[in-house]
Amino acid sequence: MAAELHQRSGKLISLTNSNRTAQRSQPIQEFNHGLVLSREPLRDGDVFTVRIDRKVNSWSGSIEIGVTALDPASLDFPSSATGLKGGSWVVSGCSVLRDGRSILEEYGRDLDQLGEGDRVGIQRTAQGELHLWVNSQDCGVAAFGLPSRVWAVVDLYGKCTQITVESCEPPSEQGGEGEEEEEEEQREGAALPAPSAEEEVPALLQSQSRPDKLPNSLDTENGFTQQEPSSVVNNAILSACGGGGDSRGALLEIPGGGGEGGVTTNDALLFHEKCGTLIKMSNNNKTAERRRPLDEFNNGVVMTNRPLRDNETFEIRIDKLVDKWSGSIEIGVTTHNPNNLDYPATMTNLRSGTIMMSGCGILTNGKGTRREYCEFSLDELQEGDHIGLVRKVGGALHFCINGIDQGIAATQTPPTVYGVVDLYGMAVKVTIVHNHNHSDRLRRNNAIMRALSPDAGRGRGALQPGADPDGDRLLFHLNCGQKAGIINEGRTALRPHATDDFNHGVVLSARPLRSNEVFQVRIDKMVDKWAGSIEIGVTTHNPAYLQLPSTMTNLRSGTWMMTGNGVMHNGTTILDEYGHNLDRLKAGDTVGVVRKDDGSLHFFVNGVAQGPAAWNVPPSVYAVVDLYGQAAQATIMDDMADLPPLPDDVSEGNNQLSPSSPCSVVSANDLRFHHLHGSNAVITNGGRTALRQNYRSEFNDAIVISNRSLRDGELFEIVIQKMVDRWSGSIEAGVTAIRPGELEFPNTMTDIDYDTWMLSGTAIMQDGNTMRNNYGCDLDSLTTGSRIGMMRTATGDLHYYINGVDQGVACSGLPAEKEVFAVIDLYGQCVQVAITSSSGPLDNSLSTCNITEKSFPIHSPVPGVAHRLHSKHGKNVMLQSEGCQAVRGGGYSHGIVFSIKELKSDELFEVKIDEVDERWSGSLHIGLTTLQPADIPCTSLSACLLDLRTKVTWLVTGSEVRRNGILQKQNYGCSLDRLRVGNRVGVKRCSDDSMHILIDGEDMGPAATAVAKNVYAVVDLYGRVTAVSVVSSTVLDEAESTKVPSLSSEVCSEEEEEPTPCENEAPLVPTAMQFLENHGKNILLSNQNLTATRVSSYNQGLLVTNQPLPRQQLFQVQIDRLNPTWTSSLSLGVIGSCLQRSSFPSTACCLKRSSWLLQRGCVFHNSLKICDNYGPNLDTCPEGTVLGLLVDANSCLHLYVNGMDQGVAAQDIPSPCFPLLDLYGQCEQVTIVTNDVPAVGGDSCNPRCQGDMEKADMVDGIKESVCWTPPLEVNPMKTCEYQVLCSRFKELLTLPDGYFSEDPKANLCYCESCHKLRGDEAYYKRGEPPRDYAAPFGWCCFSLRVNPRCDVANTFKKWHMAYHGTSVGELRRTLDQSELVTDGASVFSAAQTKGDVQNGYSEPEENSAPEREEVKVRLSPTMRYSGLDNFAPKMQFRDPRSLRLHHAQVALQVCVRPGSYKIGAQSLGLSEALDPRFSNSEIEWISKEKGSTLLYGLLIRIE
Repeated sequence: MAAELHQRSGKLISLTNSNRTAQRSQPIQEFNHGLVLSREPLRDGDVFTVRIDRKVNSWSGSIEIGVTALDPASLDFPSSATGLKGGSWVVSGCSVLRDGRSILEEYGRDLDQLGEGDRVGIQRTAQGELHLWVNSQDCGVAAFGLPSRVWAVVDLYGKCTQITVESCEPPSEQGGEGEEEEEEEQREGAALPAPSAEEEVPALLQSQSRPDKLPNSLDTENGFTQQEPSSVVNNAILSACGGGGDSRGALLEIPGGGGEGGVTTNDALLFHEKCGTLIKMSNNNKTAERRRPLDEFNNGVVMTNRPLRDNETFEIRIDKLVDKWSGSIEIGVTTHNPNNLDYPATMTNLRSGTIMMSGCGILTNGKGTRREYCEFSLDELQEGDHIGLVRKVGGALHFCINGIDQGIAATQTPPTVYGVVDLYGMAVKVTIVHNHNHSDRLRRNNAIMRALSPDAGRGRGALQPGADPDGDRLLFHLNCGQKAGIINEGRTALRPHATDDFNHGVVLSARPLRSNEVFQVRIDKMVDKWAGSIEIGVTTHNPAYLQLPSTMTNLRSGTWMMTGNGVMHNGTTILDEYGHNLDRLKAGDTVGVVRKDDGSLHFFVNGVAQGPAAWNVPPSVYAVVDLYGQAAQATIMDDMADLPPLPDDVSEGNNQLSPSSPCSVVSANDLRFHHLHGSNAVITNGGRTALRQNYRSEFNDAIVISNRSLRDGELFEIVIQKMVDRWSGSIEAGVTAIRPGELEFPNTMTDIDYDTWMLSGTAIMQDGNTMRNNYGCDLDSLTTGSRIGMMRTATGDLHYYINGVDQGVACSGLPAEKEVFAVIDLYGQCVQVAITSSSGPLDNSLSTCNITEKSFPIHSPVPGVAHRLHSKHGKNVMLQSEGCQAVRGGGYSHGIVFSIKELKSDELFEVKIDEVDERWSGSLHIGLTTLQPADIPCTSLSACLLDLRTKVTWLVTGSEVRRNGILQKQNYGCSLDRLRVGNRVGVKRCSDDSMHILIDGEDMGPAATAVAKNVYAVVDLYGRVTAVSVVSSTVLDEAESTKVPSLSSEVCSEEEEEPTPCENEAPLVPTAMQFLENHGKNILLSNQNLTATRVSSYNQGLLVTNQPLPRQQLFQVQIDRLNPTWTSSLSLGVIGSCLQRSSFPSTACCLKRSSWLLQRGCVFHNSLKICDNYGPNLDTCPEGTVLGLLVDANSCLHLYVNGMDQGVAAQDIPSPCFPLLDLYGQCEQVTIVTNDVPAVGGDSCNPRCQGDMEKADMVDGIKESVCWTPPLEVNPMKTCEYQVLCSRFKELLTLPDGYFSEDPKANLCYCESCHKLRGDEAYYKRGEPPRDYAAPFGWCCFSLRVNPRCDVANTFKKWHMAYHGTSVGELRRTLDQSELVTDGASVFSAAQTKGDVQNGYSEPEENSAPEREEVKVRLSPTMRYSGLDNFAPKMQFRDPRSLRLHHAQVALQVCVRPGSYKIGAQSLGLSEALDPRFSNSEIEWISKEKGSTLLYGLLIRIE
């Protein structure tokens, strides 16, 4: 095939050099239309290679190359290669696209990084595979299933402006005829060890017992089947000796036969000499070791020297581990030839042709394909363990661990693969094993024992595997758990490091038990560190060939175990509350087991029979002891006279001997989880621990219930042991009167509609219905280590306890005649809990006392001097009763009053409402302020507390919490608008810096957090409330309390706000936090290294700070300038090293060691994506946005956007760590927000002192759970692309501008990025009475101009909010009417049609007047219903800017008058719920009244 280009090409291409060179004209002005194709179709195996001649730096992107089935002679050339359809495969950057859609990410080399002179080629193989070649190196398979006739295609895109075709021929071969002859000689030489193998065969045939050695390779007929371990060994031996043909041939096929000591030929499986940068080879390339294992954790990839043969076992032994890093060895296969491979830092970074086992899962091309492939995790293997793999003839890939096949990992493995091992993390050294001897794997279990006893290392024949020790004497077998050892001539088993590990302590008897033979052990030593204790039982598995699990209850066949006081068969509980609880035994106690003649199994505790535990147990069983948890050492009791004494250190704690005749019943306070539970729940640790399996993919179906009913006054308490930051919602707890055996476990416990009381979040629910909101605690806010308890009193009240503190009465009236069981729902974020030792009966008074009906105690005035009001107040206020009463004299405003003194921690300031005036709307406002009333001129005091912004003010108005007038939280507590004469309302600042509001003594919970220390109580007599009196008291001296604060006292107050070394509170950021002088080459620092500017290009803008980021301190930067010329924007994160002496890469994505990066809406760790859809898209942040980083006390990284916490982005952040920023793309300048630089949203129009800014503005933004958002006045220089697209569609509708609001800031985009940046809630309330409505997420709202004749203020405040889906054709007529059309023409209006009448049509009666059609307008409080295609039909349009086709929908946001509509069920016949807040029975509102709606906004959604 001629290496030429086709004469037809893109419109900007000019061909020269006999059509071998292509150049894109106007390279500075144009970046595309540079498509060229090969003159002829590619031949199989030919590599079409081009050289990059010239590049420019004006654009992003570069050369793209691939193949297409489209004939260039008739092709309508698109602007770029990604526009080719009809069978086209293109490599763009490091992605592979088929017909414009990505099919493979992170493939091969990044073509955008290639420079002038680099060569890139494309190849179609005879098997229909697509290969990319870069500088003569094969990047592996990019795609499969290519048609036989394809043309090469090259796109001179972006930076690439000129290329030259160099060749189109097959790649050069690595070997020649001489090498083939040499390989033939090697194959002949490989048969030399055959006589030694032949001599072994008769020995195998003569032996009737299991041999010490297994065949080196187990083919399809003789091994790697999913059987019991003993069966695998037996079948392998039988097949090798006589099954499946000539045994000599079976042995001769083994690569590297002859054992490790045999002759090693070039055909033996060794490690390739080319390997990772830190690998050191030894032992004739059979051993690989990672250098500097304590400093480096990766760059340890090694591969085999040749491809693996079918059914050939590649097995390695772990020689050395280090206990420093997380993660460990990884093993697998790859299609990449080690000669041509550019070795990655870790093999999971390779994005093509690679299958790896990592942990207990399988990764294909770096992405997880099987989450839990086997029970064993490679991260838990120890030194001496073996790992192997084999590719079967049919392409199935198997892994084996210590000789046990783990099953099929992949089904369609390519025929030519190399073995690959990644010495990652803890793994340091491995050796290829050519002699797969099973007994070698048993030796590691006893290696640590040689130093424990003089007898442990003696070669005693009685203790060898397969022999009966001492004839009839029962001893422990030497094959034991990884952390266990056998001493004292086989009579004693122990866990030498019992304080470091709690499992891997399984030991078995050396011979099977005889019928009626008692196997009894004494507990010699215990530790108090762990939960759980010794477990004992029997198993059918032979210890000589059993791969011992971490705990015996994990074995799923032939095993019966007593654990706690239950009995388990094959890992499943078959008896609950059986016998004495083994977890309560002490050192010196004994446990035993016996199988009787009738096949029944019995257990003994301290010599007392516990009764039959199981039946039909087979006759040949081995005794098992699991030294689990507290149990550290046990000795067989077959000869009491010869029994060794207890060791001096019998325990690390209390070891009183338990009674010799323990009671066989459960103690009264021994509460545990029942063995019946939800489908995703697992009960462990003797019934004391419950966890949700598959917690990454499942969030419910994990209900657990107590094993017995609770007694009156008895506390059932659990501790949260594990949580996952993946789901919304968390643990739910309560009680039910349904017995466990009668309960059909639902998805969540709140689905039960009878006899169930639950606490979910802050809501108390009975039978699935909410009884009460805002209970004293929030279960969704609890973290790992938190304790939750519940208790029913004798009077039928349900109490909850959080960390031991009673939260008050949750609900009353629990039936006394019914038993109640404790219920825990491991929902959402909560993964694992355990019952605490505090569970049980509390003080007797709790079970008989009379509890008040109120959920919280009523606070009476504190003894002391009554609080007073300050003499500075609103102009309409008069103070009476020596400052203890305030009366508003006229109007509805100017009624602000302050406390006379600053409130101390936990000091309550409370007032009682004395008078109300029903002429006014609105009600009292109350809160805290840093404003000192002594400095306020009465004439300048705001008319309303909402307008008080000269200092930071936290207040509650109605049911809203606001900070400086900005909404922070909705639906807080009871609405203050409902207060009447005699009601009391109070405010206090708690010691945890939170503000609480109390109504009639009932705490509504935290309203705001991070409240400054020196604050005054402030009350606004607004609207209906005209008079209040102070009812709280202070313990201060009266003379001191009546002093008017002076100017000097204000100075002292501000000085106290400044943090000192004596204070616990840390500043927002260290005052010396600056950017490091060492930075990216395009960065210019200014403003004392607080401001960084990228002065050229779009990259090389990396920055780190000069100091590490302390825990619990927020580091913030403000985006100062954006350049819309570029794409993408700033990324930020943390790095584990300062990079003081390192050269900075071009972008943060290139940092691959100890780095955590937040980019767009994703989280990356060492350049690998670990989280998607996190927080807002950083590329959409406008100028003025403040971004912050914080590492909490649990080493979790948080992102803050305009002061709002976006949640945990990453975990296990090292200390120290340094903030990292990358001024990339559009982001050109940022500034560190310090104490002198106000954050966005600060009140910059008023002068602030430094102390005010630190406490009032900055700290509150850090700690608020529902934080403030930036005001609309922030310069929105960078507009949302989705909003711009919706605006262009609105212009296509040619609607008059007069319909819309003139203020563009009133238009809101509800795309994912925009609503997250603003911190929008999903649901809001509006109207009187308040009614919920959902925010229109996914839509863009354009504010409509309101009819000037309408009472806007009254309408917006008192009317409800709803949505109405409509069509584009009806939109103009609806806008003309200024209300919804009700004449039946609207798509979303309901009128009777002929389809609704029986028989299809209805004829009018003679001489009767025509009936008037009944017209209805349907609304909905959620766009999930109104936005359905039935109501808002999609319209196709072409974007005039991008020329792309889109589908658009329109709808209207309307205000609807309360009482003018009826709530009904959805009318579409849908079965699934559309919105979690609104049930399908109340999701549709129907109105018939004209004038009952007011158009609020036009909603547009585009797909």
